Amino acid sequence: MSVVLTVSNAPRLSRFTGIVCGLLVATYVRFEAPLSGMSMNPARTFGSALSAFEWRGLWIYFAAPLLGMLGAAELYLRLFGEDGVFCAKLDHASDAPCVFCAYRARSVLTTSRRLSWRPTTTTT
Repeated sequence: MSVVLTVSNAPRLSRFTGIVCGLLVATYVRFEAPLSGMSMNPARTFGSALSAFEWRGLWIYFAAPLLGMLGAAELYLRLFGEDGVFCAKLDHASDAPCVFCAYRARSVLTTSRRLSWRPTTTTT
């Protein structure tokens, strides 16, 4: 999650976010899963536990991803602050306003750096 947040919030790298996510998943499947038995699909993990009637370690497959994502988001905010978080959309349509940028710019973000990410819209 830290890698995804860093890449998606870097203006020069944000266009590669999809590729980076794909490479992360491929790396997890290729290297981590054979070593630890890691599962990235909670439904598959639950199905295996259900068929084996083995519930002892199931909680970690549900708790660890949530705690990891929350921890990565908190770490990112502490390192870069709210000004380091850009728009959630990676591709802005030029003919429609961005729901995320417009909301964020109106509510808490007033820096010119943030406002520059808002698409230009014309009203007629």
